[in-house]
Amino acid sequence: MEEHLTVGRVAELAGVTVRTLHHYDEIGLLTPSTRTPAGHRAYSAGDVRRLREVLGYRRLGFGLREIAALVDDPATDPVAHLCRLRGLLTDQRDRAAAMVAAIDRELEARAMGIPTTPEEQLRGFGAQLYDTIGSAYPATRRTEPRIAARLWAALGDARTVLNVGAGTGSYEPPDRTVTAVEPSAVMRALRPVGAAPCVAATAERLPFEDRSFDAAMAVSTVHHWPDPVAGLREMRRVARRVVVFSYDADETGWRERFWLTRDYLPEFAGLLVGWPPLDELTRAIGGRAEPVPVPWDCADGLFEAYWRRPEAYLDERVRRAMSVWTRVGPPAEQRAVRMLGEDLASGRWAERNHDLLARDTAELGLRLLVA
Repeated sequence: MEEHLTVGRVAELAGVTVRTLHHYDEIGLLTPSTRTPAGHRAYSAGDVRRLREVLGYRRLGFGLREIAALVDDPATDPVAHLCRLRGLLTDQRDRAAAMVAAIDRELEARAMGIPTTPEEQLRGFGAQLYDTIGSAYPATRRTEPRIAARLWAALGDARTVLNVGAGTGSYEPPDRTVTAVEPSAVMRALRPVGAAPCVAATAERLPFEDRSFDAAMAVSTVHHWPDPVAGLREMRRVARRVVVFSYDADETGWRERFWLTRDYLPEFAGLLVGWPPLDELTRAIGGRAEPVPVPWDCADGLFEAYWRRPEAYLDERVRRAMSVWTRVGPPAEQRAVRMLGEDLASGRWAERNHDLLARDTAELGLRLLVA
């Protein structure tokens, strides 16, 4: 490689326009290191490396502000960026492969003269995508790359990570040394071959010495702990950094904005009775809380994941991946599903929630706690 590359050469190699590179310079996302004798932009090897990271995140769908925060993180070195991009791109590849498989099935059916219904045609791209592509892509708890990026960035320069309440390990970072903690024998058995080693223990009594890890993380699990505050304090004891993905139980606004809890499942509010307020959780780790918007096409089957894909909540397999339905009990679940099905069929749901179709993300109370 030349010591410096001209803006035209960089544009050609990267497959972008010169105008795009000028824009990145103007907003401070990628400022070339020097200028040619004629005054044109010239890019060093370091500039090219940064551009590669920018383009990688851009093609994953991140906004320019999000990308700036990611590439400017001083705790993430080039190797960590590559590992993170690889994990995110692999997940995107798997999701694309799932849609290709759905298309292939429809093409095969058409070639055989078998008609497909409108519901079947949409299933491969909409709420029931993971129902149509077999056990490899079930509509359960899978890594959502945009949420994963937030989590992994919050881990900073941590090389050793303890994943508390790890489950099957869907958010465990691929570029760190991870130790998992999971009390459920069933969940431990479901961890894939090659996953991080897993210890049978609870969050409230972690079997590790003080400061044994660079970071401790917990993803969508704190609400299952008998004593959340005690568990968070334990995480703080064994690690110098703590990252927790949870939700804000003392904020009523998001519960009212989420049509599922507002219109069909008021019992959800009862599940939050006695749950520690957000400020108590953040005090337990000595940190702060950041909102995490839910993307409309969230790959992780969180309770809030299908806010723009309501038909998914009618599917038994989708609901079984959400602890909420088990906790509210069969009568509430059956009533909510029946009412939602009726409103979808009549068009009433669409009338009430037509504004959601124009949104890419929704604020539904999910929070990232970082200390």
